[in-house]
Amino acid sequence: MKYLPLLFAGFRRKRLRSFFTAASVLIAFLLYGFLGAVRQAFSAGVEVSGLDRLMMINKISLIQPLPYSYLDRILGVQGVTEVTHGTWFGGIYQDPKNFFPQIAVDPESFLRIYPEMLVPEEQKIAWLQDRQGALVGRATAERFGWKVGDRIPIQATVWIKRGGDRNWEFVIDGIYDAREKGFDTTQFLFHYDYLNESRQFWKDLVGWYVIRIANPDEAVIVTRRLDEEFTNSSYETRTASEKAFAQAFANQVGDIGAILRAILSAVFFTLLLVAGNTAAQSVRERTAELAILKTLGFSNLQVLGLVLAESLLLVGTGGALGLALAVAIISRGDPTGGFLPLFFLSGRDVALGALLVAALALASGLLPALTAMRLRIVEALRRV
Repeated sequence: MKYLPLLFAGFRRKRLRSFFTAASVLIAFLLYGFLGAVRQAFSAGVEVSGLDRLMMINKISLIQPLPYSYLDRILGVQGVTEVTHGTWFGGIYQDPKNFFPQIAVDPESFLRIYPEMLVPEEQKIAWLQDRQGALVGRATAERFGWKVGDRIPIQATVWIKRGGDRNWEFVIDGIYDAREKGFDTTQFLFHYDYLNESRQFWKDLVGWYVIRIANPDEAVIVTRRLDEEFTNSSYETRTASEKAFAQAFANQVGDIGAILRAILSAVFFTLLLVAGNTAAQSVRERTAELAILKTLGFSNLQVLGLVLAESLLLVGTGGALGLALAVAIISRGDPTGGFLPLFFLSGRDVALGALLVAALALASGLLPALTAMRLRIVEALRRV
């Protein structure tokens, strides 16, 4: 604590330079926080995917259906313990911009396979008993101000009713929350039977199957057995782990992780040059002062510590404020109005940010600190 006046005196020497250096660090870590939240949003579901769940889709593409009759054959494959299915609806609520996933499912098996969904028991029972009912994620319910009991009209873009009617109406029987952060709470789930008995075409077909297996270590073996079961059929299949499926889906918009790493690498390299130049200039300008400190009895290690502490304080303050500001803003939720519903900064990213602050401070201050430590008193005073 007794050296703090010396550190602050160094900052006050060139106040504008110190301010802009700290502001640059603050902005860089604010950007780091937002890019981390964007990465989380685009990879939503990847990290929380179940190790014991597989996804089966049509071998041609995800948009091609699979027969409902496959369900019993899947259950008969060795290693499979349970199976459910989903079918994409893709309707419009009020405006095409109001996108959220609408999926027709088998309610009972879907809730068993996805224990991450928290549903009040009375709402769960109501949904199971109401063929026209829907279970909605908390994020979507709050986005549109929906509550239990509301009747929601959705206009079909694909699944037209018999007779050509495009208007479907659902009753919100329940709102689900996530047991763990990162699980998707934007889904609008409704009964597959309601869809299947009312739609005009593609009867008894589903979009994909979700399969639970007994042993996650045998996922590759069970995957092979499942696809072999339907080889040479009219609807051949492609099965993969749920995590691999979620990652492939996220990568359709590009390798978000690689893009963000490239951006952050460029930002931090530039920032390293800026902070390092500030520290080096500060040492050059105070050559005589450092020599006087050594004359007064400061050891080489003390001088090294002072210069490093100055870099740590300047960069650390800017980085800590940037991270804190990022966390505060991101905690307010999705800034896009629904496009990035899982918009949050993970604890791992915050910890990594803190490590980056420390690494940047050390890297930018180490060389000037070593220069100051090696400074010879006679040569330094001769330059004055």
